[in-house]
Amino acid sequence: MDWPHDPDGEDGSEGMRKFGHAIIVKKVDEEESFPLSKADFVEEYGDDPVRMDYETVVSLADVFEYVDDDEFEDILEFHQAIGDGLRASPYWQYNPMIGESKTA
Repeated sequence: MDWPHDPDGEDGSEGMRKFGHAIIVKKVDEEESFPLSKADFVEEYGDDPVRMDYETVVSLADVFEYVDDDEFEDILEFHQAIGDGLRASPYWQYNPMIGESKTA
């Protein structure tokens, strides 16, 4: 896929390789962005790349298919919803509760 910017470049990960949750949360401002609508957020950033592991990059919209909440009142609620969504998605490869990858 042709991404709107390099997932490992300045726009994608501040010049260094960052993954999943860190990439998504950098797109909001704790003071200014909330309350936040899932639909508005995905409309604005849905095509942006999110690196999930060293070889997998998906769109932010793909990740948000697994986020259940439609509205986020604050940054904490946003963090929790993204974490839950990532763990529910097929893109999350490691589960620390069982200490092995989903593909193992």
